[in-house]
Amino acid sequence: MLESLFTSTAATVDLTLGTALLTIFVSIVLGGLVSLTYMKTNASEYSQGFALTMVMLPTVVAIIILLIGSNIASAFSLAGAFSIIRFRSAPGNPKDITYVLFTMAAGLACGTEHYAYAVLFTLILCILMFVLNKTNFGARRTQIKTLKVTIPENLGYEEAFAEVFNVFDVPYELKKIRTTELGSLYELVYSVTLSESVNQKEFLDAIRSRNGNLDLSLTMSPTANEF
Repeated sequence: MLESLFTSTAATVDLTLGTALLTIFVSIVLGGLVSLTYMKTNASEYSQGFALTMVMLPTVVAIIILLIGSNIASAFSLAGAFSIIRFRSAPGNPKDITYVLFTMAAGLACGTEHYAYAVLFTLILCILMFVLNKTNFGARRTQIKTLKVTIPENLGYEEAFAEVFNVFDVPYELKKIRTTELGSLYELVYSVTLSESVNQKEFLDAIRSRNGNLDLSLTMSPTANEF
């Protein structure tokens, strides 16, 4: 009895209205579950459009698989039609791409009428996503940031802040030097690696005491063009 739940009937039974409705219902439920998991594990940065897409994508894929069935000619025709499509949206981060593949796999499983397997692997992967998010798996214990410091021209920039970096145990690399205010000031750009143990306020206060309280900034997410 239990084994029969995991046995596909797609190869032996023609497409019927009941089968189509069941496939659509299951794929919508699974898509909603994956979308809810995505929103809960990306509470601060998820987009509504992407969340809605993940609800619909399994259903779309399942319907396509149902309509194709075992018809090879239809499969090649569909591949030709989809090759015309060009996606204009910017690529997402790896986690978003994983969720897209996740929803497509759920839709494929529903389209081939492996409903029990679709529910099973969806539940397992959703639980896995929650566990990885709660444990903060893969998070860096250090952060690479950009420190910009303005100093007067009479302060030697080569070793101006070496003592501060050593006291706070902050690895650093001087990336850029430029003059400002008609050469009366220097702007130094450092790449610094801050660990969780570093008190950033105390670190910046120590820098300020050395540069005469001139401008400084610490960029949280440095990009290549900043250097």
